[in-house]
Amino acid sequence: MFSWFHILMPQEDRFFDYFNGHALTIVEGSKALGALLHGGGAQASQKVMDLEAEADTITQDVLTLTRRSFITPFDRSDIKALITTLDDAIDQMKKTAKTIKLYEVEAFEPQMAAMGDVIIQTARLTADAVGLLKSLRREAHRVNGITECIIKLEESADDLNNHGIKALYLKHKNNNAMDYIVGAEIYNHLERVMDRFEDVANGISGLAIEQS
Repeated sequence: MFSWFHILMPQEDRFFDYFNGHALTIVEGSKALGALLHGGGAQASQKVMDLEAEADTITQDVLTLTRRSFITPFDRSDIKALITTLDDAIDQMKKTAKTIKLYEVEAFEPQMAAMGDVIIQTARLTADAVGLLKSLRREAHRVNGITECIIKLEESADDLNNHGIKALYLKHKNNNAMDYIVGAEIYNHLERVMDRFEDVANGISGLAIEQS
């Protein structure tokens, strides 16, 4: 009986291992997406897809562990929200890659590539913030600093998006409307990736407040 009880007892470190693993998968996914936007082609696109599948597996593992654990490091609702928003970020990367593949886009506007670079920066900062979750009470100040940087990067990505859409319009207003539509959709997906990172940052900030 004790052995069964021991199995069901929480292994809190496992939650943090899963969070960190998911965040690192997101970093790799962002690098693959960035490579795609710099002309990486089918290989980079497939890597985004593969990494998204890995992230899904980690998400399911976290949700299963949450259900089976008597004690969790945070409220169950917070754990579910955190892993879901993390997963939403790489899901949106996959949607971006799928759109690029669907429309057979091979050449990208400078602002698209620049947004890809910002996404990589943001993913790395997100992984840094996630890595501090285990010591959140002690590291709340550092965590808040990182999440503020993520918010600023999201704002810079908005500027890139706006400039990119305007440049795209000027480039295609007198000729191929379809190229404008496709380009605008890619910009929209990239902006949503950054929005998902903002959601993660806000969620982690909320956790920091609760734990302080």
